[in-house]
Amino acid sequence: MRRPRQGNAALNVILLLYLVVFYAPSLVSSISVSTPAELHASKGDTVTLSCTFTSTSRPTSKMTVDWSYRPQSGGPPLTFFHFSSRAFLPPDGQFASRIRWEGTPARGEASISLINATLNDNGTYTCSVRNPPDVHGSPTSYTVLTVTPKAASIRFSDVAVLLAFVLLPSTIVTLILIARILCPKKKHNQSKAYRSPIEVTEGEEYGVHPPPKEKKASCCDLYMMDSEDEEGYYELKKRPPTDEGYAESQC
Repeated sequence: MRRPRQGNAALNVILLLYLVVFYAPSLVSSISVSTPAELHASKGDTVTLSCTFTSTSRPTSKMTVDWSYRPQSGGPPLTFFHFSSRAFLPPDGQFASRIRWEGTPARGEASISLINATLNDNGTYTCSVRNPPDVHGSPTSYTVLTVTPKAASIRFSDVAVLLAFVLLPSTIVTLILIARILCPKKKHNQSKAYRSPIEVTEGEEYGVHPPPKEKKASCCDLYMMDSEDEEGYYELKKRPPTDEGYAESQC
């Protein structure tokens, strides 16, 4: 009867060792860090370098966050930000006064913001999180940042002001020209429409307008003329007569 009991005890020991070997590392190494693979921004923008993590252990004062940067041209990574109970911002260098801590460790947030992005900020950014005893697994993640020149843009207010300066004067000039063209015709038509019948002379009712009669100079008038008036008179006399009843004056 004792042999079966010894066999059962040995089997239990083997099962316990199996559980310790295969499941104990997963309980300790369950930390996981995640970042977006790529980020795109324009020059002068504020870029949020997002980093989240999950851990089986609750974050404590021993938890640390590190951000490092490797230029696009290559080279060793440079750690420019560190968090351990509080944020340690870069005092000098490329990122001085341009980093802001956006993380909340209790919620699994370890993000930072990069202020006033420049073309020199292109490269790979690495977020590393340590939360003892969870120090294994996937404690780091990478993000490739691409900063491009900012495209020129025109605000709606600028376009409105430009259109006002161009269209308003041209509209006023056009209205003035139209008014000057239409107003004389209107007055001319009104003068014809309201003409009194008393003003109609003989022949106008049939559309015939007799030419004005010239006053013929007498001998006395010619005698009183000076030399310049005489020359004008004789030139007028040489013109063909416009009236059939015209007769030269006789002196």
